[in-house]
Amino acid sequence: MSVTTSNTATQIDAEVAAVPRPLKIGLVSISDRASTGVYQDQGIPALQGWFSAALTSPWEIETRLIADEQSIIEQTLIALVDQHHCDLVLTTGGTGPARRDVTPEATMAVATKEMPGFGEQMRQISLQFVPTAILSRQVAVIRETDNHAALILNLPGQPKSIKETLEGLKDADGAQIVSGIFAAVPYCIDLIGGPYIETDAAVCKVFRPKSAIRPPVA
Repeated sequence: MSVTTSNTATQIDAEVAAVPRPLKIGLVSISDRASTGVYQDQGIPALQGWFSAALTSPWEIETRLIADEQSIIEQTLIALVDQHHCDLVLTTGGTGPARRDVTPEATMAVATKEMPGFGEQMRQISLQFVPTAILSRQVAVIRETDNHAALILNLPGQPKSIKETLEGLKDADGAQIVSGIFAAVPYCIDLIGGPYIETDAAVCKVFRPKSAIRPPVA
């Protein structure tokens, strides 16, 4: 009897281990007016809609709508990573040159490592549409604790720009012209110990080295 019980427990443990852990995403919309109800926030709904279309692996979200206050932004980012254990945190808003735009400063203040390639690519994408993209100060960082790490990305605030930044640019036939930043996000999450992310290639095709690609779960 004890052998049967042991074998059953081992089988259950193996089945549990085979189930992928959901990607936990923190979505933070940063706006003085939206956070006080002057107008309806558009950033979080746009991101929720995009992830619903793009992700084919399990995911869940934590959302926050906050004011353009550096201390509040820092506290929110820290809580999402350290307490809620988000693997990926996306902010929208507050990345321009105006005095109240302090999202990059708050993001850098909670960072362990900077990931400058993301900001460079975001501006390259936006420059395909408007020359004022050079005014954007979007950054990306890794925040690490003793037992957890997360990628934090600053995104633009407009739904159209959010979609373009994540997906990149495609021609009329759907061929990729400029890569969006999300193509590199899953492998980054792999490298910092997060769950394996899979996407609908028609929305956003993920790139990983061949050695990092896992077979589909049966």
